[in-house]
Amino acid sequence: MNYDKIRSDHKAILELIDSRSSVLDLGCGTGELLYILIKEKNVHGQGIEIDDQAIYKCVARGLNVFHGDIDSGLAEYKDKSFDYVVLNQSLQQILHVETVLDDALRVGKKVIAGIPNFAYYSARLQLFFKGKTPVTGALPYQWYETPNLHFLSISDFIDYCKLKKITIEKSVYINGNKYLTALLPNLFAQLGIFLISREDKNTNK
Repeated sequence: MNYDKIRSDHKAILELIDSRSSVLDLGCGTGELLYILIKEKNVHGQGIEIDDQAIYKCVARGLNVFHGDIDSGLAEYKDKSFDYVVLNQSLQQILHVETVLDDALRVGKKVIAGIPNFAYYSARLQLFFKGKTPVTGALPYQWYETPNLHFLSISDFIDYCKLKKITIEKSVYINGNKYLTALLPNLFAQLGIFLISREDKNTNK
């Protein structure tokens, strides 16, 4: 596999996941990320996807993917049954963010959340000067065709984690194919990738 051709967000996630771990990819799309993780990190991977055509492509790649709506929950999965649960650019497209994220944190020992940054400086400038819904590399849709339901920024997600007592263990900020430092990521990053976890409420202190 040509490492240089791997998408920047997929590279970041690849670096966050340990070899031979178990991974559940929620909203896995055509399975590109799951395929890379299996090939490069030898993970035990499973996906959930709602789009039939995307599932056909997953099956063609030899992936274990189930048809399902992640907004319906993960009741069939036991607590901490996966080392990692991945929500890469899915959070902004689901109806019940808190429910899905809580379920992911229950099922996974760790969760990787990748989000497009709606406060990226180019988006701000387009909105300010043109007065129109922004279109950027990470937000490529016109307003009438976008699958996005929630318009969050990197700062929004960090604040949400603080409010819900979710620990951000690592964060990666991306602009195009470049990783950025933590300096003003809410302004200069197109994408944020977060490795998060939550202490088990049943753990005795």
